[in-house]
Amino acid sequence: MEKKAGGGQDIRQRASDMLKALLCAYIMTGILLLVLTLLLYKAGLSEGNVNAGIILVYVISTFSGGFVMGKLAGNRKFLWGLLSGVVYFLLLLLISAGIYHSLQSDAAALATTFLLCAGGGMLGGMIS
Repeated sequence: MEKKAGGGQDIRQRASDMLKALLCAYIMTGILLLVLTLLLYKAGLSEGNVNAGIILVYVISTFSGGFVMGKLAGNRKFLWGLLSGVVYFLLLLLISAGIYHSLQSDAAALATTFLLCAGGGMLGGMIS
């Protein structure tokens, strides 16, 4: 019985750690998107530069979330970082589908975004 209670506590702790990592990643996303918006307004960035900036936002945000998750997890950091990147992508997908009531990207763009988010999270976990 005690092992089940300990396992339940561990699951709650991991879920709490994941929420902290995702909160960090989404706060970083907000800050970086604000900076990108200011650059677009002040410098008149081209569409290509804005797209590159959005990719950079994804990678830096998931890196920070993966880094936090790796620090909090303690072991198997790259797997926890990878998981945080995947959950970040899934939440991004759900939010986008909720706002637009459909997916605005094709399969190749979604796959690329998924790989960027998962890779950024995993790299953050490995570095932690």
